Amino acid sequence: MTHTALVSHPDCWLHSMGAEHPESPERLTALYAALSAAGLDKFLSKHEAPEASRAQLYRAHAPAYVDALFELQPEHGIVHLDPDTAFGPHTLKAALRAAGAGILATELVVAGKVRNAFCAVRPPGHHAERLQAMGFCFFNNIAVAARHAIEVLGLSRVAIIDFDVHHGNGTENIFAADPRVLMVGFFQHPLFPYSGLQPLAPHLINVALPSGSTGERMQAVFEAVWLPALLAHRPQMLFVSAGFDAHCEDEMASLGMVDADFAWISQRIRSFAEAHCEGRIVSTLEGGYNLDALGRCVALHLAALSHP
Repeated sequence: MTHTALVSHPDCWLHSMGAEHPESPERLTALYAALSAAGLDKFLSKHEAPEASRAQLYRAHAPAYVDALFELQPEHGIVHLDPDTAFGPHTLKAALRAAGAGILATELVVAGKVRNAFCAVRPPGHHAERLQAMGFCFFNNIAVAARHAIEVLGLSRVAIIDFDVHHGNGTENIFAADPRVLMVGFFQHPLFPYSGLQPLAPHLINVALPSGSTGERMQAVFEAVWLPALLAHRPQMLFVSAGFDAHCEDEMASLGMVDADFAWISQRIRSFAEAHCEGRIVSTLEGGYNLDALGRCVALHLAALSHP
């Protein structure tokens, strides 16, 4: 059995929000080039993401919101849903594949066909709220996957680890009334979406970090804050919103993490899963906009997940 599944789809390259937009198709190109250069192909089983169905999306989003996006299909140009988030001719297809990737990855892991999985997809998802697209996100990919694990595959408790530099407001919004799902994360403050200081519920634990914080601070948050919460929750599976924009080379923010920090957190997540969750992890790409840093750090993330 190959240890790790890599789930993606060509449709994820087609979505474009404009030539100068940082959330670009080149992100996936850089990611795949780095995985190839690192020689990780032999450790990965590759899978094409299906399209998520409306019923699957309804588990995380209001039906009226989902239906409105299905009806919004511009033939030419783009429609701005907010100043940063644009819906183009190929956006719906890409967003359905991005959400579907998490569903397929979850099924593969729970069925024991792979130990863990990474979804190399775009658009990202963790800013998408139950009723609203925002922050480059349309459907909350990690939330759709986590709800699938609980509502369809029968798990009782799961945890979401969010290490994107921006607060995962959408994930918090969706799970505020669902204590079956623990969320732990960190984010830079102040920074878009300018939320997260007031937790919506006790099972949503997101730690604000000031500008310039380094990996040492992140590691302290993991050990002193996240780990006790994870141990108390006893998740049967981990879901990861894997953002790489906390890297010191990423101009979208100003934290000070370096490549080794992403290797450390990836290894720590795998170690926890191996000890407490039967190794079950589904990770999905969120942010990361410096192409070189993104490629290097995703390769380190996949190396930590996939190596025996």
